[in-house]
Amino acid sequence: MSDVFDVYTIIFLALAVFIFLRLRSVLGQRTGRERPPYDPYAARERTRPPGNDKVVALPNRTPETTARPVEEAKSGDRWKGIAAPDSPVAKGLDAITADDKTFDPKHFLGGARAAYEMIVTAYAEGDRRTLKNLLARDVFDGFESVIKEREARGETVETRFVSIDATDIIGAEVRGKTAQLTVRFVSQLVSVTRDKSGAAIDGNADRVTDVTDVWTFARDVSSRDPNWKLVATEAGQ
Repeated sequence: MSDVFDVYTIIFLALAVFIFLRLRSVLGQRTGRERPPYDPYAARERTRPPGNDKVVALPNRTPETTARPVEEAKSGDRWKGIAAPDSPVAKGLDAITADDKTFDPKHFLGGARAAYEMIVTAYAEGDRRTLKNLLARDVFDGFESVIKEREARGETVETRFVSIDATDIIGAEVRGKTAQLTVRFVSQLVSVTRDKSGAAIDGNADRVTDVTDVWTFARDVSSRDPNWKLVATEAGQ
């Protein structure tokens, strides 16, 4: 019995470590308008869901808050495949790199892609623990508000990713000590919302829907915490 106990103890410890490392790895490596928490399961024309007023809007860009340029010379193809030379995004990436020498936009995009799928899936399942690790507090409050209302009505959501076709950085800047990266996700989803009787009230379990989302992630570059968190969401065009 002692040997069996030891084997199961090792298995459970290994699983716990794997789950912990998985959550930390999503947007957590130091290499890196606005509508409420976007509900990818609702019809595209649906109006603003209730309880979402706390989502943090991406502030309007002004001359005083644009990304800070880096003084040293940069090669024209430094951000090849990520941003065009001398574009606002390229200058924003330069500014972020000036404050964080280990920032890697390609690594960030890999993490953002994984986080996008995890967040959308966790939101459908009402998985608050996963959401709390990946969302800023105000955004989490908005997501949780919608989840509570859905649960109170006895509704459930089924969602499945068919593909994520594009993940592109469309905005980059530093505001004070906070780096912000805005990403456009283009994906295909199958989703359906059911009432407490199991009847479909929104979406279609047999139809693939094209979805475009624009999400903004941020982190304090002066902090030892390497994690990026979602701070704003909107439906893209």
